Amino acid sequence: MKSASRLRTLQLGLLLLTSLGFLLSLMLGPVKTSPAEVIGAIFSGSGQLADIILSLRLPRALLAYLVGACLSLSGTILQGYFRNPLADPFILGASSGASLGAVLSLQLGLAVNLAGLSAQSLLALLTSLLLVSGVYLISERRRFQTGESLLLTGIAAGALASALTSFLLFRRPDAYEQAVFWLLGSFSLADWQQVWLISVSLALAAFFAQYLARDMNLLSLGDETARSLGCPVQSVRRVFLVLATLLASFSVSVAGIIGFVGLIVPHAVRLLIGPDHRRLFLHSALAGGLFLLISDLIARLVFSPSELPVGVVTAAFGAPFFIYLLNRPRPS
Repeated sequence: MKSASRLRTLQLGLLLLTSLGFLLSLMLGPVKTSPAEVIGAIFSGSGQLADIILSLRLPRALLAYLVGACLSLSGTILQGYFRNPLADPFILGASSGASLGAVLSLQLGLAVNLAGLSAQSLLALLTSLLLVSGVYLISERRRFQTGESLLLTGIAAGALASALTSFLLFRRPDAYEQAVFWLLGSFSLADWQQVWLISVSLALAAFFAQYLARDMNLLSLGDETARSLGCPVQSVRRVFLVLATLLASFSVSVAGIIGFVGLIVPHAVRLLIGPDHRRLFLHSALAGGLFLLISDLIARLVFSPSELPVGVVTAAFGAPFFIYLLNRPRPS
């Protein structure tokens, strides 16, 4: 009963706060509006205010929410995969690979656009996927692949990619400011193409994750126990690793590197509703979307008309909260 009550409270809180977050995101900015003006502009679809809301604020708010959901779901998957609540979406080097691709694009001066992704985003996506794929293939060369071998290989590959990124920035200091702003996360270039791209990616990943949620519960008992209960361990692990990697890589490609969302949100939701992934996947994604939506709103407003990189805001809130979670009194 207590668990069911917590679940209902969480659902109600997510619904109310998400609605409020979207409303504030559409109302607030250099041009402030009222709720009635927002609703009128959306339904009319014409005029300067409608252009601001429908072309700038709404796609930005939706993209922030979707990226937050992607990062949180990716973190939830990897925390279950490694059976470690400290795992996050970038633990296998996805962020370092994306950073390398983004900076390389700036160095080369590439200028293309595909499906709403700029050259910077496309190269970031490609290098992120290639790096994590390489990490998996290298770790799989061992006779018995373990979570530890995959994790350590990812850390080493990420360090190498970070070193190459630093070298490129050293060679081209004029690109440093643009690169750093992207590396810290931003939704300033959000558009509807990116929203549809991330929406489809999230929907497909969430469907497969929820379909395999029972298998993730079995994996948490250990591989041998999971096999004895009928779980195809290796196949399920591969699917979950692909899902987590795609979610993180697509998120980084459109928004840059945004830390702490995939680390603290799944951890906090797990404390509220328990470790059952059949509920945890969905609610972590919804909570991650809310967290990043609010963080982006703060990033836009705190130094308006200038804006902070959203990664600065998530770190400012996430780091103290994570320290609290680690040191909170355990129930006796």
